[in-house]
Amino acid sequence: MKAPRVLVGLSGGVDSSVTALLLKQAGRDVGGLFMKNWEEDDASGVCPAEADARDARAIADLLGIPFHGRNFAAEYWDGVFEHFLAELKAGRTPNPDILCNREVKFKTFVEHAEDLGYERIATGHYAQLRRQDGMVELLRGADANKDQSYFLHALDQQQLGVAEFPIGHLIKPEVRRLATEAGLPTQAKRDSTGICFIGERNFDPFIARYLAPDPGPMRTPEGELIGEHRGLHFYTVGQRGGLNIGGRKGGSGEPWFVAAKSVPDNSLIVVQGDHPALYGQRLQTETIHWIAGTAPAAEFRCTAKIRYRQQDQDCRVRLLDPGSGAVEVQFEQPQRAITAGQSVVFYQGEVCLGGGVIALSDAYLGGLQPV
Repeated sequence: MKAPRVLVGLSGGVDSSVTALLLKQAGRDVGGLFMKNWEEDDASGVCPAEADARDARAIADLLGIPFHGRNFAAEYWDGVFEHFLAELKAGRTPNPDILCNREVKFKTFVEHAEDLGYERIATGHYAQLRRQDGMVELLRGADANKDQSYFLHALDQQQLGVAEFPIGHLIKPEVRRLATEAGLPTQAKRDSTGICFIGERNFDPFIARYLAPDPGPMRTPEGELIGEHRGLHFYTVGQRGGLNIGGRKGGSGEPWFVAAKSVPDNSLIVVQGDHPALYGQRLQTETIHWIAGTAPAAEFRCTAKIRYRQQDQDCRVRLLDPGSGAVEVQFEQPQRAITAGQSVVFYQGEVCLGGGVIALSDAYLGGLQPV
């Protein structure tokens, strides 16, 4: 049986380059597509679309595969960026990369692949798939330092069913070695960091283009006024830098951290040192997306991450009102800086079960509340 035609999302980086290389070496009918997801407005940014597009085309030419370019900036704005801004405005800290995967890379991209006559898409994500009994399981990538299953947990069976992750069984040094041996021009290209539309530009002035400053009080959990913040959307729970209160007289002399955002009175709650207000052991979510379609049980034990690169944390998950699709998570150990808007993602061993957006936590005041 002939293998499905596969369209690789060529980003201009080494991971997607080796993805295309491996598929080509396997004798697959391969094409490459470069997605432009942001209208570049800052030449100093770290996502120069023109340079990345040139690198992607160079890889396609070197491998002898068809090259396509598509501008998905409008879809990205509507499906990802507007939600990102709305969440920031609401005092939360969203993760747009998760939404980008669900709405653009594994939706809009898939639609264009189908229009071009490809049955599958492939990306350079460090994750693995296991297909059995008519279902697709999402597994961690073999490289624990690069595993990206956290960012893919919101994909459904249909999206995973047409996806391939050819480098998911490799570690990063092996990927670079393969690129070097094949003479790929991206072999030594530095990995991109941060959110693509922000890159390594300063977050505050970038966000200030879209959300106006909204100053308010900066205070301790006891109510002591410490200073003034520039707007809750410029801060996240657990943040240390950028508070501009390090030289304040009094207190313990330890660094200050953001413990919470109080949206009703537009105040930023700050604490010094490793304060108890930074920790919580229980959280509730919005609707959970289960990759298999349903939860493993009404109550079960597993491990979870409340942020990318966090070590797995043992926890108990309990389904709440079936109509809401939300869960309560009780961790065995206190968790630092549980952040509303970020995602909690669940695992059973190597299998990613799914996850959802954090809504409430018992950090800061002890009872479940917005964080």
